[in-house]
Amino acid sequence: MNDWPDGWTGNRGERGDRYGRGSAGAQPEGARVMPHVQPRGVPQQSQGHDRGYDPGYDSGYNTGQVYGSPPGGGGRDGQGGPPPGVPRGPRQAPDWRRRIKVGALALVVVILGVSIGTYFWADGKLKREVDLSKVIERPASGDGTNYLIVGSDSREGMSAEEKKKLHTGSADGKRTDSMMILHDGSNGPTLISLPRDSNVTIPSFRGSESGKMFPNTGRQTKLNAAYAEDGPELLVRTVEFNTGLHIDHYVEIGFAGFANIVDAIGGVELDIPKAFKDKKSGADFQAGKQTLDGEQALAFVRTRYAFANSDLDRTKNQQKFLAALASQTATPGTILNPFAFYPTMSAGLDTVIVDKDMSLWSLGQMFFAMKGVTGGDGTSMNMPISGSVGGNLVWDKAKVKELVNQLNNDEKVTVTGN
Repeated sequence: MNDWPDGWTGNRGERGDRYGRGSAGAQPEGARVMPHVQPRGVPQQSQGHDRGYDPGYDSGYNTGQVYGSPPGGGGRDGQGGPPPGVPRGPRQAPDWRRRIKVGALALVVVILGVSIGTYFWADGKLKREVDLSKVIERPASGDGTNYLIVGSDSREGMSAEEKKKLHTGSADGKRTDSMMILHDGSNGPTLISLPRDSNVTIPSFRGSESGKMFPNTGRQTKLNAAYAEDGPELLVRTVEFNTGLHIDHYVEIGFAGFANIVDAIGGVELDIPKAFKDKKSGADFQAGKQTLDGEQALAFVRTRYAFANSDLDRTKNQQKFLAALASQTATPGTILNPFAFYPTMSAGLDTVIVDKDMSLWSLGQMFFAMKGVTGGDGTSMNMPISGSVGGNLVWDKAKVKELVNQLNNDEKVTVTGN
Protein backbone atom coordinates (compact mmCIF):
# COMPACT_ATOMS: atom_id res chain seq x y z
CA MET A 1 0.00 0.00 0.00
CA ASN A 2 1.30 3.37 -0.98
CA ASP A 3 1.03 5.77 1.99
CA TRP A 4 2.50 8.73 0.12
CA PRO A 5 0.30 11.49 -1.22
CA ASP A 6 -0.65 11.66 -4.86
CA GLY A 7 2.17 12.62 -7.10
CA TRP A 8 4.78 10.72 -5.20
CA THR A 9 6.23 7.43 -6.30
CA GLY A 10 7.02 4.57 -4.13
CA ASN A 11 10.67 5.44 -4.14
CA ARG A 12 11.62 8.22 -1.79
CA GLY A 13 13.17 11.17 -3.50
CA GLU A 14 11.34 10.51 -6.78
CA ARG A 15 8.06 12.26 -7.70
CA GLY A 16 5.83 12.17 -10.69
CA ASP A 17 5.95 15.96 -11.19
CA ARG A 18 8.68 18.54 -11.09
CA TYR A 19 6.98 21.08 -8.76
CA GLY A 20 8.82 21.99 -5.60
CA ARG A 21 12.19 20.77 -6.78
CA GLY A 22 13.98 24.07 -6.40
CA SER A 23 14.50 27.16 -8.50
CA ALA A 24 16.08 25.20 -11.28
CA GLY A 25 12.72 23.87 -12.39
CA ALA A 26 11.03 25.04 -15.54
CA GLN A 27 8.05 26.34 -13.56
CA PRO A 28 8.01 28.46 -10.39
CA GLU A 29 7.67 26.61 -7.14
CA GLY A 30 4.09 26.68 -5.90
CA ALA A 31 2.60 26.28 -2.51
CA ARG A 32 2.86 22.79 -1.20
CA VAL A 33 -0.28 20.96 -0.35
CA MET A 34 -0.03 19.74 3.20
CA PRO A 35 -1.43 16.34 3.88
CA HIS A 36 -4.45 16.20 6.10
CA VAL A 37 -3.96 13.99 9.10
CA GLN A 38 -7.09 12.33 10.31
CA PRO A 39 -7.28 11.89 14.07
CA ARG A 40 -7.26 8.34 15.17
CA GLY A 41 -10.59 6.81 15.92
CA VAL A 42 -12.52 9.45 13.99
CA PRO A 43 -14.06 8.12 10.77
CA GLN A 44 -13.09 10.02 7.69
CA GLN A 45 -15.97 11.72 5.91
CA SER A 46 -14.98 12.33 2.36
CA GLN A 47 -18.35 12.66 0.70
CA GLY A 48 -18.24 15.57 -1.67
CA HIS A 49 -14.59 16.31 -0.93
CA ASP A 50 -11.33 15.26 -2.47
CA ARG A 51 -8.45 13.60 -0.78
CA GLY A 52 -10.30 12.75 2.40
CA TYR A 53 -10.72 16.36 3.64
CA ASP A 54 -12.96 16.43 6.73
CA PRO A 55 -15.12 19.58 6.86
CA GLY A 56 -16.30 18.73 10.40
CA TYR A 57 -12.88 19.13 11.87
CA ASP A 58 -12.08 22.56 13.31
CA SER A 59 -8.44 23.31 13.90
CA GLY A 60 -9.25 26.41 15.89
CA TYR A 61 -7.50 28.84 13.53
CA ASN A 62 -10.73 30.39 12.33
CA THR A 63 -11.97 31.19 15.84
CA GLY A 64 -8.72 32.55 17.21
CA GLN A 65 -8.58 29.75 19.78
CA VAL A 66 -5.19 29.17 21.32
CA TYR A 67 -4.13 25.58 21.77
CA GLY A 68 -4.55 24.52 25.36
CA SER A 69 -7.26 27.13 26.13
CA PRO A 70 -10.96 26.41 26.67
CA PRO A 71 -13.27 26.58 23.66
CA GLY A 72 -14.65 29.99 22.82
CA GLY A 73 -11.34 31.89 22.75
CA GLY A 74 -11.94 33.37 26.19
CA GLY A 75 -8.69 32.29 27.73
CA ARG A 76 -8.47 31.12 31.32
CA ASP A 77 -10.94 31.95 34.06
CA GLY A 78 -13.58 32.79 31.50
CA GLN A 79 -12.03 36.06 30.40
CA GLY A 80 -13.83 37.35 27.36
CA GLY A 81 -17.13 35.70 28.29
CA PRO A 82 -18.73 32.36 27.41
CA PRO A 83 -19.14 31.20 23.80
CA PRO A 84 -22.26 32.12 21.84
CA GLY A 85 -25.41 30.40 23.02
CA VAL A 86 -24.20 29.95 26.58
CA PRO A 87 -26.07 32.25 29.06
CA ARG A 88 -23.91 34.71 30.96
CA GLY A 89 -23.90 34.83 34.76
CA PRO A 90 -25.55 37.76 36.68
CA ARG A 91 -23.68 41.10 36.58
CA GLN A 92 -22.10 42.29 39.80
CA ALA A 93 -24.17 45.13 41.36
CA PRO A 94 -22.43 48.55 41.71
CA ASP A 95 -20.91 49.23 45.11
CA TRP A 96 -23.02 52.29 45.95
CA ARG A 97 -21.67 52.55 49.50
CA ARG A 98 -18.16 52.93 48.19
CA ARG A 99 -19.27 55.44 45.55
CA ILE A 100 -21.11 57.53 48.16
CA LYS A 101 -18.08 57.50 50.46
CA VAL A 102 -15.76 58.60 47.66
CA GLY A 103 -18.19 61.33 46.57
CA ALA A 104 -18.62 62.61 50.13
CA LEU A 105 -14.86 62.66 50.65
CA ALA A 106 -14.37 64.62 47.43
CA LEU A 107 -17.04 67.12 48.49
CA VAL A 108 -15.40 67.62 51.89
CA VAL A 109 -12.03 68.23 50.22
CA VAL A 110 -13.56 70.83 47.88
CA ILE A 111 -15.40 72.63 50.71
CA LEU A 112 -12.29 72.59 52.87
CA GLY A 113 -10.18 73.99 50.05
CA VAL A 114 -12.66 76.78 49.31
CA SER A 115 -12.99 77.63 53.01
CA ILE A 116 -9.24 77.85 53.51
CA GLY A 117 -8.85 79.94 50.38
CA THR A 118 -11.66 82.28 51.46
CA TYR A 119 -10.15 82.68 54.93
CA PHE A 120 -6.75 83.75 53.62
CA TRP A 121 -8.36 85.99 50.99
CA ALA A 122 -10.44 87.81 53.61
CA ASP A 123 -7.63 87.87 56.18
CA GLY A 124 -5.38 89.57 53.66
CA LYS A 125 -7.90 92.39 53.15
CA LEU A 126 -7.76 93.54 56.78
CA LYS A 127 -5.94 96.83 57.33
CA ARG A 128 -3.77 96.17 60.38
CA GLU A 129 -2.70 99.74 61.00
CA VAL A 130 -3.05 100.16 64.79
CA ASP A 131 -0.06 99.23 66.95
CA LEU A 132 -1.23 98.64 70.51
CA SER A 133 2.38 98.01 71.60
CA LYS A 134 2.79 101.80 71.54
CA VAL A 135 0.21 102.14 74.32
CA ILE A 136 2.01 102.61 77.66
CA GLU A 137 1.13 101.78 81.29
CA ARG A 138 -1.64 99.38 80.39
CA PRO A 139 -3.92 97.72 83.00
CA ALA A 140 -3.73 93.97 83.48
CA SER A 141 -5.86 91.75 81.27
CA GLY A 142 -8.98 90.25 82.80
CA ASP A 143 -11.10 87.28 81.80
CA GLY A 144 -12.85 87.39 78.44
CA THR A 145 -12.01 89.61 75.45
CA ASN A 146 -12.57 93.37 75.19
CA TYR A 147 -12.97 95.08 71.81
CA LEU A 148 -12.96 98.84 71.32
CA ILE A 149 -15.26 99.45 68.33
CA VAL A 150 -15.01 102.86 66.70
CA GLY A 151 -17.11 104.42 63.98
CA SER A 152 -15.16 107.26 62.41
CA ASP A 153 -16.35 110.08 60.18
CA SER A 154 -13.60 109.30 57.68
CA ARG A 155 -14.55 110.28 54.15
CA GLU A 156 -11.56 108.52 52.63
CA GLY A 157 -12.26 107.20 49.14
CA MET A 158 -15.61 108.98 48.85
CA SER A 159 -16.45 111.08 45.81
CA ALA A 160 -18.08 114.52 46.07
CA GLU A 161 -21.33 112.96 44.91
CA GLU A 162 -21.17 110.27 47.63
CA LYS A 163 -20.44 112.87 50.32
CA LYS A 164 -23.47 114.85 49.22
CA LYS A 165 -25.69 111.77 49.06
CA LEU A 166 -24.66 110.54 52.52
CA HIS A 167 -24.75 114.02 54.10
CA THR A 168 -21.23 113.61 55.47
CA GLY A 169 -19.85 117.04 54.63
CA SER A 170 -16.30 117.50 53.41
CA ALA A 171 -14.27 117.93 56.60
CA ASP A 172 -10.62 116.89 56.36
CA GLY A 173 -9.15 114.14 58.52
CA LYS A 174 -11.38 111.97 60.67
CA ARG A 175 -12.98 111.98 64.10
CA THR A 176 -14.75 109.37 66.18
CA ASP A 177 -18.48 109.43 65.57
CA SER A 178 -19.19 106.53 67.93
CA MET A 179 -17.22 104.45 70.45
CA MET A 180 -18.22 101.19 72.15
CA ILE A 181 -16.62 98.53 74.32
CA LEU A 182 -17.77 94.99 73.55
CA HIS A 183 -16.93 92.41 76.22
CA ASP A 184 -17.14 88.80 75.08
CA GLY A 185 -17.13 86.38 78.01
CA SER A 186 -18.68 83.25 79.43
CA ASN A 187 -21.67 85.13 80.89
CA GLY A 188 -22.83 86.56 77.61
CA PRO A 189 -21.64 89.60 75.66
CA THR A 190 -21.91 93.13 77.03
CA LEU A 191 -21.96 96.21 74.80
CA ILE A 192 -21.17 99.54 76.45
CA SER A 193 -21.44 102.80 74.54
CA LEU A 194 -18.99 105.57 75.39
CA PRO A 195 -20.60 108.93 74.58
CA ARG A 196 -18.19 111.02 72.54
CA ASP A 197 -18.94 113.99 74.82
CA SER A 198 -17.72 112.04 77.86
CA ASN A 199 -15.50 114.12 80.14
CA VAL A 200 -12.12 112.32 80.49
CA THR A 201 -8.55 112.99 81.53
CA ILE A 202 -5.88 112.78 78.84
CA PRO A 203 -3.11 110.69 80.45
CA SER A 204 0.61 110.60 79.70
CA PHE A 205 1.27 108.93 76.36
CA ARG A 206 3.88 108.25 73.69
CA GLY A 207 3.22 109.84 70.31
CA SER A 208 2.18 107.20 67.78
CA GLU A 209 4.27 108.81 65.02
CA SER A 210 6.96 110.83 66.80
CA GLY A 211 7.60 108.43 69.68
CA LYS A 212 7.84 111.50 71.93
CA MET A 213 6.56 111.23 75.52
CA PHE A 214 3.80 113.59 76.59
CA PRO A 215 3.24 113.93 80.38
CA ASN A 216 -0.11 113.89 82.15
CA THR A 217 -1.03 117.49 82.90
CA GLY A 218 -4.49 116.69 84.29
CA ARG A 219 -6.11 118.10 81.17
CA GLN A 220 -9.77 117.13 80.82
CA THR A 221 -11.65 117.17 77.56
CA LYS A 222 -14.17 115.23 75.48
CA LEU A 223 -13.31 111.62 74.77
CA ASN A 224 -13.34 112.04 71.00
CA ALA A 225 -10.59 114.69 71.32
CA ALA A 226 -8.11 111.92 72.17
CA TYR A 227 -8.63 110.34 68.76
CA ALA A 228 -8.40 113.69 66.98
CA GLU A 229 -5.16 114.51 68.81
CA ASP A 230 -3.09 111.35 68.21
CA GLY A 231 -5.28 108.68 66.64
CA PRO A 232 -6.32 105.20 67.79
CA GLU A 233 -3.35 104.56 70.10
CA LEU A 234 -4.10 107.61 72.27
CA LEU A 235 -7.82 106.77 72.25
CA VAL A 236 -7.07 103.26 73.60
CA ARG A 237 -4.68 104.72 76.16
CA THR A 238 -7.33 107.24 77.31
CA VAL A 239 -10.10 104.63 77.57
CA GLU A 240 -7.87 102.26 79.56
CA PHE A 241 -6.67 105.07 81.89
CA ASN A 242 -10.19 106.32 82.67
CA THR A 243 -11.81 102.90 83.06
CA GLY A 244 -9.05 100.53 84.24
CA LEU A 245 -10.22 98.03 81.60
CA HIS A 246 -7.68 96.37 79.30
CA ILE A 247 -8.53 96.66 75.59
CA ASP A 248 -7.54 93.51 73.69
CA HIS A 249 -8.49 94.53 70.14
CA TYR A 250 -9.31 97.67 68.18
CA VAL A 251 -11.79 97.82 65.26
CA GLU A 252 -12.66 100.93 63.23
CA ILE A 253 -14.92 101.52 60.24
CA GLY A 254 -15.62 104.70 58.28
CA PHE A 255 -18.78 106.16 56.80
CA ALA A 256 -18.40 104.62 53.34
CA GLY A 257 -17.62 101.14 54.62
CA PHE A 258 -20.60 101.18 56.96
CA ALA A 259 -23.03 102.15 54.18
CA ASN A 260 -21.52 99.63 51.75
CA ILE A 261 -21.95 96.73 54.18
CA VAL A 262 -25.63 97.55 54.66
CA ASP A 263 -26.21 97.75 50.91
CA ALA A 264 -24.27 94.52 50.32
CA ILE A 265 -26.68 92.49 52.48
CA GLY A 266 -29.72 94.12 50.93
CA GLY A 267 -30.54 96.47 53.80
CA VAL A 268 -31.29 96.02 57.51
CA GLU A 269 -34.78 95.64 58.91
CA LEU A 270 -35.40 97.85 61.94
CA ASP A 271 -38.40 98.77 64.10
CA ILE A 272 -38.33 102.52 64.75
CA PRO A 273 -40.66 103.34 67.68
CA LYS A 274 -41.05 107.05 66.93
CA ALA A 275 -40.77 109.15 63.76
CA PHE A 276 -37.98 111.75 63.59
CA LYS A 277 -36.14 114.05 61.17
CA ASP A 278 -32.69 115.61 61.15
CA LYS A 279 -31.52 117.89 58.34
CA LYS A 280 -27.83 117.55 59.23
CA SER A 281 -27.76 113.76 58.99
CA GLY A 282 -30.46 113.49 56.33
CA ALA A 283 -32.71 111.39 58.58
CA ASP A 284 -36.42 111.27 57.77
CA PHE A 285 -38.06 108.22 59.34
CA GLN A 286 -41.62 107.16 60.01
CA ALA A 287 -42.50 104.95 62.96
CA GLY A 288 -42.75 101.19 62.43
CA LYS A 289 -40.82 98.33 60.83
CA GLN A 290 -38.84 99.22 57.74
CA THR A 291 -35.76 98.18 55.80
CA LEU A 292 -32.95 100.72 55.79
CA ASP A 293 -30.45 100.93 52.94
CA GLY A 294 -26.88 102.17 53.41
CA GLU A 295 -27.75 105.87 53.13
CA GLN A 296 -30.65 105.61 55.57
CA ALA A 297 -28.67 103.47 58.01
CA LEU A 298 -25.87 106.02 58.18
CA ALA A 299 -28.38 108.80 58.80
CA PHE A 300 -30.01 106.72 61.55
CA VAL A 301 -26.83 106.09 63.55
CA ARG A 302 -25.52 109.67 63.13
CA THR A 303 -28.66 111.56 64.13
CA ARG A 304 -28.31 113.48 67.41
CA TYR A 305 -30.05 116.83 67.10
CA ALA A 306 -33.51 115.27 66.80
CA PHE A 307 -33.31 113.96 70.38
CA ALA A 308 -33.54 115.65 73.76
CA ASN A 309 -30.50 113.81 75.15
CA SER A 310 -28.60 114.06 71.90
CA ASP A 311 -25.48 111.98 72.58
CA LEU A 312 -27.06 109.36 74.87
CA ASP A 313 -30.07 108.79 72.63
CA ARG A 314 -27.83 108.49 69.61
CA THR A 315 -25.67 105.81 71.25
CA LYS A 316 -28.82 103.78 71.98
CA ASN A 317 -29.78 103.94 68.31
CA GLN A 318 -26.25 102.89 67.33
CA GLN A 319 -26.41 99.85 69.62
CA LYS A 320 -29.83 98.90 68.29
CA PHE A 321 -28.77 99.15 64.70
CA LEU A 322 -25.44 97.30 65.09
CA ALA A 323 -27.18 94.44 66.88
CA ALA A 324 -29.73 94.21 64.03
CA LEU A 325 -26.94 94.37 61.43
CA ALA A 326 -25.04 91.53 63.11
CA SER A 327 -28.21 89.41 63.52
CA GLN A 328 -29.05 89.68 59.83
CA THR A 329 -25.49 89.20 58.59
CA ALA A 330 -24.16 86.39 60.80
CA THR A 331 -26.61 83.83 59.40
CA PRO A 332 -26.16 80.64 57.32
CA GLY A 333 -27.98 82.37 54.46
CA THR A 334 -25.19 84.95 54.24
CA ILE A 335 -22.14 82.96 55.32
CA LEU A 336 -22.86 79.85 53.19
CA ASN A 337 -24.10 81.76 50.14
CA PRO A 338 -21.12 82.97 48.07
CA PHE A 339 -23.35 85.46 46.21
CA ALA A 340 -24.08 87.18 49.55
CA PHE A 341 -20.92 86.39 51.51
CA TYR A 342 -18.25 87.67 49.12
CA PRO A 343 -19.91 91.05 48.37
CA THR A 344 -20.46 91.61 52.10
CA MET A 345 -16.89 90.74 52.99
CA SER A 346 -15.51 92.87 50.17
CA ALA A 347 -17.64 95.86 51.12
CA GLY A 348 -16.68 95.70 54.79
CA LEU A 349 -13.10 94.51 54.94
CA ASP A 350 -11.80 97.10 52.49
CA THR A 351 -12.62 99.85 54.98
CA VAL A 352 -12.08 98.09 58.31
CA ILE A 353 -8.99 99.10 60.32
CA VAL A 354 -7.84 96.79 63.11
CA ASP A 355 -4.86 96.33 65.41
CA LYS A 356 -1.83 94.41 64.20
CA ASP A 357 -2.52 91.37 66.38
CA MET A 358 -6.11 90.89 65.28
CA SER A 359 -6.97 87.91 63.09
CA LEU A 360 -9.99 87.33 60.91
CA TRP A 361 -11.04 84.68 63.43
CA SER A 362 -11.08 87.28 66.24
CA LEU A 363 -13.08 89.64 64.04
CA GLY A 364 -15.61 86.88 63.41
CA GLN A 365 -15.88 86.18 67.14
CA MET A 366 -16.53 89.87 67.75
CA PHE A 367 -19.28 89.91 65.15
CA PHE A 368 -21.05 86.87 66.61
CA ALA A 369 -20.74 88.37 70.09
CA MET A 370 -22.38 91.52 68.74
CA LYS A 371 -25.20 89.36 67.40
CA GLY A 372 -25.71 87.88 70.87
CA VAL A 373 -26.08 91.28 72.53
CA THR A 374 -29.83 91.39 71.91
CA GLY A 375 -30.45 87.68 72.55
CA GLY A 376 -29.80 85.22 75.34
CA ASP A 377 -27.68 86.64 78.13
CA GLY A 378 -26.51 89.68 76.17
CA THR A 379 -26.54 93.18 77.70
CA SER A 380 -26.36 96.64 76.13
CA MET A 381 -25.98 99.90 78.02
CA ASN A 382 -24.45 103.36 78.11
CA MET A 383 -21.57 104.15 80.41
CA PRO A 384 -23.13 105.19 83.75
CA ILE A 385 -23.40 109.00 83.95
CA SER A 386 -23.58 111.07 87.15
CA GLY A 387 -23.95 114.54 85.65
CA SER A 388 -22.22 117.02 83.35
CA VAL A 389 -19.57 119.74 83.46
CA GLY A 390 -19.11 122.39 80.80
CA GLY A 391 -21.39 120.48 78.46
CA ASN A 392 -19.39 117.26 78.89
CA LEU A 393 -20.91 114.11 80.42
CA VAL A 394 -19.33 112.98 83.69
CA TRP A 395 -19.09 109.24 84.38
CA ASP A 396 -20.35 107.79 87.65
CA LYS A 397 -17.00 106.67 89.09
CA ALA A 398 -18.47 104.22 91.64
CA LYS A 399 -20.62 102.47 89.05
CA VAL A 400 -17.83 102.44 86.48
CA LYS A 401 -15.51 100.77 88.99
CA GLU A 402 -18.11 98.10 89.81
CA LEU A 403 -18.81 97.53 86.10
CA VAL A 404 -15.12 97.10 85.28
CA ASN A 405 -14.66 94.63 88.16
CA GLN A 406 -17.54 92.52 86.86
CA LEU A 407 -16.10 92.56 83.34
CA ASN A 408 -12.56 91.75 84.48
CA ASN A 409 -13.85 88.79 86.51
CA ASP A 410 -16.17 87.78 83.65
CA GLU A 411 -19.19 87.99 85.93
CA LYS A 412 -22.80 88.69 85.06
CA VAL A 413 -23.16 92.45 84.63
CA THR A 414 -25.66 93.92 87.11
CA VAL A 415 -24.67 97.57 86.78
CA THR A 416 -27.11 99.68 84.79
CA GLY A 417 -26.25 102.66 82.63
CA ASN A 418 -28.11 105.67 81.34
